[in-house]
Amino acid sequence: MPKNVAISGYYGFDNFGDEAILACIVDYLRFQGANIAIFSNNPKKTSAMYQTYSVKNFNLLSVFSTLVNSDVLISGGGSLLQDVTSFKSLVYYSLVIKMAQALRKKVIIFAQGIGPLKSNFSERIVKDVLSKADLITVRDEKSLERVKNWGLNGILVSDPVFSIDLPPHIQDTGVVGVQLRDCKTMNDVLLNKLADKIIEEFPDKKVELYAFQKSIDLKICKLFEKMLKLRNPAIQTEILHSMNQNDFIMKISQLDYFIAMRFHAVLVAIKCGVKTLAINYDTKVMKLAYEALVPILTMNGDDDYDAAFEKMKALEPSKLIEFANNKPFEWNVFDSILR
Repeated sequence: MPKNVAISGYYGFDNFGDEAILACIVDYLRFQGANIAIFSNNPKKTSAMYQTYSVKNFNLLSVFSTLVNSDVLISGGGSLLQDVTSFKSLVYYSLVIKMAQALRKKVIIFAQGIGPLKSNFSERIVKDVLSKADLITVRDEKSLERVKNWGLNGILVSDPVFSIDLPPHIQDTGVVGVQLRDCKTMNDVLLNKLADKIIEEFPDKKVELYAFQKSIDLKICKLFEKMLKLRNPAIQTEILHSMNQNDFIMKISQLDYFIAMRFHAVLVAIKCGVKTLAINYDTKVMKLAYEALVPILTMNGDDDYDAAFEKMKALEPSKLIEFANNKPFEWNVFDSILR
């Protein structure tokens, strides 16, 4: 008999990485024959995109009603159980898990980063919900260590986006991609040095600027576009935003080079075999870049940009693809609960 599965996460906010993860989960559940319900900030859009039932995430009555009619709750992926972004979000995602547990539903913690947690109270909340989960899977070693220190069993998994079948890389298209996001450490030194180097290295190429989450990325992409055009008014640029993850992925696969900040932007480019330069705004990006042997810039603006761009240009697409193919996502760990 098919399972009824509810999915809770940062969905319906037009965030490329989270939507890519959701697409992976939905594809797997559909293959298993499950009935799917998604808690989303934009239920109408989510329902249309994934052809599933969806309810408003902050309508707790609808969430509770959906959980009543579900067999399993999947919480994740991403970093939901942390209080750095906001304590409110930690309470919300924990509350959804607690509701499912109170209803005696199976709970899967799906490829999550656990923490950071700033307070002992937050830590007690997370430890409590995890202690009653049926399966805990985490995406990084630090999260696994935290779970084990609490005396709980966790399984370390790779990012589910590694499991996506991506289009082959189309080489020599004459297009360079730049993906930026605003953050506390963003600064003019980095942007100016990056603009100088792109104009120097790629004066005849089109530059595509990727705003993966319009509310956060678009403003910084527009600023960077102005910086490029001040240096070379003839340079061809285009800002890409408000696209679904499949369209974004297709565009990335057609790039000659990709300079990217977001974790899933770097991941997808590597998996497509696109020569990539990462910008380290978060430790998870640094870790991926080191593992894949792609060059990385800090947010400080004091790196050797000449060396970083030379290393990017010397990358071999086949080796990038080989690295990605050696990071399979272990879907079978969920089979005992979802079948």
